[in-house]
Amino acid sequence: MSSVLRDILLDMAIGKNQLFDFDTPVERRATASLKWDKYRNRDIIPLWVADMDFQSPPAVIRALQQRVAYGVFGYTITPQELNDVVVVMLKKLYGWEIKTKWLVWLPGLVTGLNVVCRALGEKGDDVMTAVPVYPPFLTAPENFRRNLVKVPLKEKSNRWQFDFDRLEKSITAKTRVFILCNPHNPVGRVYTRNELETLAAVCKKHDIVICSDEIHCGLILDKDKPHIPTASLDPETAARTITLMAASKTFNLPGLGCAFAVISDKNLRQRFKAAMAGIVPMVNALGYTAARAAFEDGDDWHTALLEYLRGNREIVQTAVRGMPHLSMAPVEATYLAWIDMRAAGIRNPTAFFEDAGVGLQDGIEFDGPGFARLNFGCSRSLLEKALQRMAVALEDHFK
Repeated sequence: MSSVLRDILLDMAIGKNQLFDFDTPVERRATASLKWDKYRNRDIIPLWVADMDFQSPPAVIRALQQRVAYGVFGYTITPQELNDVVVVMLKKLYGWEIKTKWLVWLPGLVTGLNVVCRALGEKGDDVMTAVPVYPPFLTAPENFRRNLVKVPLKEKSNRWQFDFDRLEKSITAKTRVFILCNPHNPVGRVYTRNELETLAAVCKKHDIVICSDEIHCGLILDKDKPHIPTASLDPETAARTITLMAASKTFNLPGLGCAFAVISDKNLRQRFKAAMAGIVPMVNALGYTAARAAFEDGDDWHTALLEYLRGNREIVQTAVRGMPHLSMAPVEATYLAWIDMRAAGIRNPTAFFEDAGVGLQDGIEFDGPGFARLNFGCSRSLLEKALQRMAVALEDHFK
């Protein structure tokens, strides 16, 4: 079979040149899915962990099929073409000019968070972050006997914001790292240039390194709120910033384990690599293949995904507004809704909604008791079914 004919057949099989279908549910039960197998044999719709229920872009599936057909899966170094794609992409999207030598590839972004905490400071030093936040931010410092310092975000004018006064007062002579989540999981904020510049100034003043987790940067829902990489602010900020990114959230590839750090400062980069030595494995061949295909050929799928997620976001926000004693701030980015359930007076809201047939992620895991996170990266019919179950459960509870 010729390569041209093979590509035509692959395109037909995975729907190339057709509209991307996000509406048809994908059956994920009995596939060893972390998300779905949590509720195996139970009638609970899983809207908890942050992976989407959509097939990945056709270009990614096609590239993986071709790589698997090759049949050899030896140790793999980073393809130079992938480095080149990332350099071009960051310049195109953000006007951020980086060099290939600044890139350090990782088998996952959480690995990067842990490497940062191992690389910087010593036992007993402080690592600071703003809460509520993605759970590995809370565990990585303690894995290396660092003190975790949590500074609560404040909700003002229906928007989560930094409390810079409290943040600076929490800094000590032992504070070495600030771990930033932008766009922020779980609150859905896209931080503005002014906010990032203020944070960068505080960190410069106190000689603190910024570890900036930007894995959700491709999931901006508010078109007037562009993502700004922290390290792109100015050379001084870049020199004290470790940026972590990946294709995994944007293109729904979390199971393939491929991420990268951008570290412009040579000394910081060497310390990061030294902390990786002996404990961080190489990225697998399929992870590299998927990332390259996503970055090179996933634009059309990505554009369609964002429009679908914007529609889902509106459905969630409208539904939550109609539920008694529940509220949420607008979601600017990600496919995650951070729902405030404190006024409902329900002792364990996550268990309450599981009993109603909806699996949410407990806010306690993010240092946000009384909240729950809802993943709306799923088919619209499934989302609407889950929201209807939530509404009925609350209506019955408050009768």
